[in-house]
Amino acid sequence: MAGDTPRDDRARDDYVQDLARARRGYAVNRLCGSLMDPANRRRFTENEAAYCEEYGLTPEQRRAVLERDWIALADLGASIFYTYKLAMLDGTSMQDLGGVFTGMTTEEFTEALRRGGRSFG
Repeated sequence: MAGDTPRDDRARDDYVQDLARARRGYAVNRLCGSLMDPANRRRFTENEAAYCEEYGLTPEQRRAVLERDWIALADLGASIFYTYKLAMLDGTSMQDLGGVFTGMTTEEFTEALRRGGRSFG
């Protein structure tokens, strides 16, 4: 994605973590995965931009990490399983992310889960 390409701020429902997406998101997934280590979490929170540089993120990935743009991260190949490691640093729950990706509030998303999930029909 070019830096000046307009981007839709809504999540899509067709993300497929295929080989091309995995390659595209490799650096950002490595960064997020590294946050499982307490020492790495400290280093990241001390200087997030420098930590992004260490992992060779593209400018778009770097911006998405620093701004916690969850939809952009998905668009750029980040796996939700790795992205969640970053979200946890900010106290962002999986229900919060679920709301972001479904266009619901956290409360609406949580209630939908309690009712058995969303209806797609």
